[in-house]
Amino acid sequence: MSTTKTHRVALLFNANKIFDREVITGIADYLSSTRSSWDLFLEEDFRLRLPGIEKWQGDGIIADFDDPAVAAALAESKIPVVAVGGSYANPADYPRGVPYVATDNFKLIKLAYDHLIEAGLRHFALFSLPEADGNRWGQEREKAFTALMQRERFDVEIFRGLATSAQSWDEAVEQQIRWLHSLPKPVGIIAVTDARARQLMQACMLAGIAVPEQVALIGIDNDPLARMLTRIPLSSVIQGAQEMGRTAAHLLDQMLHGVRLNNTCILVPPAGINVLASSKHEATRHPYVMRACHFIRQYACQGIKTDQVADYVGISRSSLEAYFRRELGYSVHDQILRFRLEAATAILSNGDCNLVDVALRCGFTSSQYMHLVFKRELGCTPRAYQQRAAEDRHAAPLTYEGIV
Repeated sequence: MSTTKTHRVALLFNANKIFDREVITGIADYLSSTRSSWDLFLEEDFRLRLPGIEKWQGDGIIADFDDPAVAAALAESKIPVVAVGGSYANPADYPRGVPYVATDNFKLIKLAYDHLIEAGLRHFALFSLPEADGNRWGQEREKAFTALMQRERFDVEIFRGLATSAQSWDEAVEQQIRWLHSLPKPVGIIAVTDARARQLMQACMLAGIAVPEQVALIGIDNDPLARMLTRIPLSSVIQGAQEMGRTAAHLLDQMLHGVRLNNTCILVPPAGINVLASSKHEATRHPYVMRACHFIRQYACQGIKTDQVADYVGISRSSLEAYFRRELGYSVHDQILRFRLEAATAILSNGDCNLVDVALRCGFTSSQYMHLVFKRELGCTPRAYQQRAAEDRHAAPLTYEGIV
């Protein structure tokens, strides 16, 4: 009886980045669904370290080639290598001699742009990163944004800002606020990563700029950590990174069995958009309603009441209710409940959790009251909603949208 050979494979990624973690997840998914037997090498802290990699006595490598140092270190590799990274506008920029699996940078930007267009916006900007060898994918997203704006005859507005560092943080925020004030409003801003989007969200909060009424913001990565660190839930384009991992593992598996795949290039499109509050721009409203919605969006889950919203806006409760009825067709309390319900469905969609804890986190006075609101607004109980979301995740794990 034949036995399957175990291949020794190194994964060169920085798993502190959401993109790299998702690629690794895709690789693991491929291995769990096939009979391939791999002995995987990763650094104990899941960081990418190159010293000594040329002495790796293994059978194959899958590596993140967005880092030029990785590409250089593996240029003379005698064992099969599959590269993963971003796409390039210029075909000559792709690495030579290795199969390459790329996230489609143009389609990432195009999907974000299409979403903002559909929200009725007509001014657009890109929040990028300072130019650096390790940020080549960021410059490629700039090229994609520029090409889209020129094709649609919009102004090209790109701001790179400063790199993230403790000593320059205050200056970075001040620059972001000045840039935000300089833009025509309302404006749709695409950030090249969720981390950059989170920074800009904070700048909007400090500057008193309403999100998404004045600035509709969308990031790239669908990073759950970035979402947890923003007061207003962040919309994001979901990269097809898990599919990239599965594809890269499949290519390496073929190479380990003698198939030659030099210069194969596969572009993987984004998997969808997680649409949350930060990009849900609506038509211009009365300034009082816009200001109230901005306050509600930030504090709905902290148990605020209509009187507190009216105090923030600076008008009487009855006047604010009248504006809401005229502009939106429902009450201030209904708007508060809407955002609490949105927060609760987002938590329930992500997995098993205690309903009492969900109710408290989302500002409901009790789990019973949350149950009542779910039945009235969604026609199901919170537990039934959670079960349905779990079934949807298993049926289509890569493509989904948030509550619209």
